[in-house]
Amino acid sequence: MSSRTATVTRNTLETQIEVSINLDGKGQFDAETGLPFLDHMMEQIARHGLFDISVNAKGDLQIDAHHTVEDIGITLGQAFKQALGNKKGVVRYGHCYVPLDEALSRVVLDLSGRPGLEFAVTFTRDKIGEFDVDLFYEFFQGFVNHAGVTLHIDSLKGRNAHHIAETMFKAFGRALRMAVTLDQRALEQLPSTKGAL
Repeated sequence: MSSRTATVTRNTLETQIEVSINLDGKGQFDAETGLPFLDHMMEQIARHGLFDISVNAKGDLQIDAHHTVEDIGITLGQAFKQALGNKKGVVRYGHCYVPLDEALSRVVLDLSGRPGLEFAVTFTRDKIGEFDVDLFYEFFQGFVNHAGVTLHIDSLKGRNAHHIAETMFKAFGRALRMAVTLDQRALEQLPSTKGAL
């Protein structure tokens, strides 16, 4: 089996970002973004997806975090798509429910090649520490647009904003892990009747 890894660099006037990913990793995570809460959330993707992920980002945080968060999502999506390769043999679909105390999130996704985000998440406050919760949507929108993934995220219950965010990212990592897993019964097949993904 060929290595499912990628490193992508994205440089703009607003951000300079490098992301490395190994889809068949051990859940190792390393980040330097200037956004500790986002780092904490991305670590959930790595740990629960069993992906090795490294993110280095410098952005115009003196303005706000919007450009940096969105561009990290974009670059992670590009690296994911590149590492995934031709998608032969993958399960394709993934889903997961994750609870954390009173919070419960559901993530369902399809490595369809068609970007789409349905984000039904209501937070109980505007910020978690210094992090603006509106930016989670921008992160996932950037990811799906560049990974070519159809993604549904639903927060089913929750009062604590930190818990809501954490269940969402853990479920996302788990669902991605399921979708990229190689199906031993169909290693040479694309999981599509169209013959293309």
